[in-house]
Amino acid sequence: MLSDFRFVRALLFFSVGALLLAGPVQAQKQKKNQLSASYPAAEGFDAAGSDAKAVAIADRAMREMGGYENWKNARYFAWSFFGGQYQIWDKYTGDFHWEKDTLVANYNLNTKQGRVYSRGQDISASPTGQKILDRMTGTWINNAYWLVMPFKLKDSGVTLTHRGEGKTMDGAIADVLQLTFKNVGVTPQNRYELLVNRTTGLVEEWAYFANATDPQPAFRRRWNEYAKHGNLLLAAGRSDAAKPTRLDNITQVQTLPEGLMSSPTPVAKVQ
Repeated sequence: MLSDFRFVRALLFFSVGALLLAGPVQAQKQKKNQLSASYPAAEGFDAAGSDAKAVAIADRAMREMGGYENWKNARYFAWSFFGGQYQIWDKYTGDFHWEKDTLVANYNLNTKQGRVYSRGQDISASPTGQKILDRMTGTWINNAYWLVMPFKLKDSGVTLTHRGEGKTMDGAIADVLQLTFKNVGVTPQNRYELLVNRTTGLVEEWAYFANATDPQPAFRRRWNEYAKHGNLLLAAGRSDAAKPTRLDNITQVQTLPEGLMSSPTPVAKVQ
């Protein structure tokens, strides 16, 4: 399933070598630091309401997907989403280029300002254009979450708890993590359950509850088909029990051709 673990193997090789060269006391301290190493939670993460086991599992998932530093430094993400949507997100600046059919929106998630085009013509002031602009932040929140959710387990407003052992649809033993939200996003009443494979340390399934109190999820889908993009592992598979579904045209790069993020017409898929 996984395309490349060279980053993880290199890290482990370096760590083991350092322990062998260190004295017994120093080696014990280094080992303890490695076991407790974590990536920093975002300001507003509900540390008090989250439990240590869930946080440790989230930390391991981050390491297995490429590590916090690589996630922090990654700039452009491009992917196709359901319903014929294609988008490019600049994580550094908040610029978001979105396309569907002949419609294009160029929007900044920080300023909440942007333009909408149809067949290259600016329709920002029209009812259609205004409707698209009004929804653009929510579109990004939803579409980006379907791509990079496992990197956001310690985001602001998240409460992360361990719910015990479970099995994925494919029969793998997994730890069940629960995500609930406080005063964040456009749907803070949602709840998610994530199944993290105990062998790989990766999120391999998720379940979505429209309301935190719902006894059954609105959907349960795989989170698989991991592949290396830039320095990160990203998953394309989102199949449910009945049919195969996936995200396509996934790319993570550090540079783009000039003018791509402001193009008024659909662009060639980023490679």
